[in-house]
Amino acid sequence: MRGRLAVVGLGPGEARFLTPEAAEELARAEAVYGYGPYLDRVPVREGQTRHASDNREELARAGAALEHAAKGARVAMVSGGDPGVFAMAAAVIEAIEAGPSEWRALDVHVVPGITAMLAVAAKAGAPLGHDFCAISLSDNLKPWHLVEQRLRAVAQAGFVIALYNPVSKARPWQLGRAFELMRTLLPARTPVIFGRAVGRADERLAVVPLEQARAEDADMATCILIGSAETRVVPREGLPPLVYTPRRAGGAA
Repeated sequence: MRGRLAVVGLGPGEARFLTPEAAEELARAEAVYGYGPYLDRVPVREGQTRHASDNREELARAGAALEHAAKGARVAMVSGGDPGVFAMAAAVIEAIEAGPSEWRALDVHVVPGITAMLAVAAKAGAPLGHDFCAISLSDNLKPWHLVEQRLRAVAQAGFVIALYNPVSKARPWQLGRAFELMRTLLPARTPVIFGRAVGRADERLAVVPLEQARAEDADMATCILIGSAETRVVPREGLPPLVYTPRRAGGAA
C-alpha cells in the first residue's frame, strides 16, 4: 500500500477558517505531525496518533512524517496559515529531495490554507488590491543583508509588503531596522497595519502611519503590512478605517 502525506494548512486561527478539504485530510489521517501549538488546534480523534515537535525542528519533523508515511500510513503534517508560505511544505519537499528513494514514491498532497497575510488584509480592507510581496524578517535561514536588499528593492518598485516573522526574543532588532529603512524610501504617511493573532479570539488590528510604526508593537504572532505610496486610508466616523491600495497605478487609464 502506498503511503500518503498531506501537508495541511490550518488557516490563521479558529476552525471556521479551515477548508473542507483540510478538515477531510485531518479526519482521515492515521497520524498527525506538527509544531505543538498548531497540533493543539487539531481535534483529538480516537485511534489517531499525534507527534508534536519544536518550532525549529522542521526538517526533522518532515523526515519523521515521511518515514511514517513510507510504511504505508496515511499521515498529515499541519502548518499554520498556508503550508506553502514560509511553512512546512517547502521543508517536506526539501527532505524528499535529500532523502531515500522511497520518499519520492509517496502520494504527497499540499492542502492550501488562508495565510496570515490574507487574513490581516481582509480585516483591514483591501491593502493587497494591487501588486504586493511577502518577506520574512527572520535571518535564521538567510543573511540580514539579503533581507535589507529585498526590502529596498520592493519598496522602490512600489509593492505593498507583508512582513512575516517580524520579531522574536532571539531577533529583537530586525523589525526596527526594517522600519528605519522604509522611512528612507516611503512617505511618512504610508499606512502600516499590525495584525496580531487575526482569526483568533484575542486578535488585534492597528493602522498607523509609517512615521509612527514601532517595533515594540509586534511579536511573533503579528503579521505586518506596509503599504505602498499609493495605499490609502478611508476614515469612517465611529467605525474602523478602511485601508486599500487602488487597482490602478503609474498613470494607467
